[in-house]
Amino acid sequence: MRHLLLATAALLVAAPAAAQSVDPATGGALVAEGTDHSEVMTTAEYLADVIGPRMTNSPAMRTAEQWTQDKFRGWGLVDVHKEGFDFGRGWWIEKSSVRMVAPRPVQLTAIPIAWTPATNGVVTAPVIVAPMKSAGDFAQWKGKLAGKVVLVSAPGTGSEPNEPDFQRLSDADLAKLDVYQEPTWDPANQRQTLARAGFERALAQFLAEEGAVAYVTRSRNDGKLVHGEGYLHHVGETPKVPGVEMAAEDYRRLVRLAWTGKAPTLEIENNVHFDDSDPKAYNIIADIKGSDPRAGYVMAGAHLDSWVAGDGAADNGAGSAMVMEAARIIAASGIKPKRTIRFALWAGEEQSLYGSIAYIEQHLAKRPAWDHVPSADEFYYSWATRFPITPLPGHKDLAAYFNIDNGSGKIRGIYAENNMAVVPIFRDWLAPFASMGASTVAIQKTEGTDHQFMQSVGIPAFQFIQDPLDYESRVHHTQLDTYDHLKAADMRQASIILAAFLLDAANARDPLPRLPIPTAPAVTDPFTGPAKEK
Repeated sequence: MRHLLLATAALLVAAPAAAQSVDPATGGALVAEGTDHSEVMTTAEYLADVIGPRMTNSPAMRTAEQWTQDKFRGWGLVDVHKEGFDFGRGWWIEKSSVRMVAPRPVQLTAIPIAWTPATNGVVTAPVIVAPMKSAGDFAQWKGKLAGKVVLVSAPGTGSEPNEPDFQRLSDADLAKLDVYQEPTWDPANQRQTLARAGFERALAQFLAEEGAVAYVTRSRNDGKLVHGEGYLHHVGETPKVPGVEMAAEDYRRLVRLAWTGKAPTLEIENNVHFDDSDPKAYNIIADIKGSDPRAGYVMAGAHLDSWVAGDGAADNGAGSAMVMEAARIIAASGIKPKRTIRFALWAGEEQSLYGSIAYIEQHLAKRPAWDHVPSADEFYYSWATRFPITPLPGHKDLAAYFNIDNGSGKIRGIYAENNMAVVPIFRDWLAPFASMGASTVAIQKTEGTDHQFMQSVGIPAFQFIQDPLDYESRVHHTQLDTYDHLKAADMRQASIILAAFLLDAANARDPLPRLPIPTAPAVTDPFTGPAKEK
């Protein structure tokens, strides 16, 4: 690793002083601490192997909340605490088994769907193939589902991969990201999306009314991968019928058998548990205090929660471990920033970015209050379209937010989120790390993780570009999300770059440039219609 240290230190010396606020000695200290003394993989291993999957409000998530606070305190961070927000029920899997017992015995690959109930023992029943995509499909199955295990997905025809299972970004791939896309908002598309998203609740009610004993959905991936995602976590909306998601290959076998002969019989046992001991979820917050209390703070975050098919290693134990390692590197190096550096581990990201939105509403800005408890889907798809935005006094204090949530791949650059004024600044901040493979500043906006809604209320909030590895192709939300799919060298590199960016932002003379606070959604062009993504 010594050649890496020397090369990076030389680049730090060469960087223009006005552009690079991390001086050469400090930069060398970050690299040395993050390579020779790295703890990022030890942290990731404990989160994945020892604690395991961390569904929001589950017992494992409660363990992770306490353990991460203890680690931050042990590294010397201050004001370590948890901040609560309303979420709903905890849920976890003790064990599950799904077998075909007729026309022949076969153990099937399946997982309980999150927040569906237990079977209360073994349920044995024939299947019925009843694909349903909307409430309009219910009529044709009325009176036909009682006592059946209902296969509610279309079988599909299989798929051929159009991308490699494992990928690192080429120069050409990176160049494609640096293309400005004009923001648009189409209310008709939003209404259609919400209608589709609300189907889970309507289906659960219909199946219960019809007397189904269980239901099965097909995995969206081939390759025997399952996910187990479900979103009905609010108290009072728990489905009455147990549900499982089944590997696509096993699901199609059942459909073929049902369509060509006597319907197969399944044996399902889901031993799952709800935890209603505390309906609040908690974000974990920890600080490295700045020398100037009037200068505000900068922030890094990743979500600590995960789904439960795997161990939550890449999504997002990796990001959490890298955020924690950046905190440890800075603290161990003895560096004193001008602005406070805050570290956040979010809860409820997987359901609808609940944790980061709660932080916004507690510290940064308000949007109009709901007149009802929105579903997870309504919350996610509608939150950023609720106006006006009312900044809170703390809005001006947050000078920059950096997010990591794309697996364990090395950082290749950063998305500027349509903020053209930060592009030259970020290029200067990345310059010392070109030898580590990080040099791209892409203008594009990104969505789907915890920087998204901070950016939507005018906070300079950014997501890093990372090598995909096998994150989207195989690992994301599946049973393959285990420690073995993490790349140690990549995570050390990313932790160092995150630490440097935090210090750059914390010590910069001025806060990062901000985009104006929006006053309404982006307007669809009345002549050409909504812009189409290429």
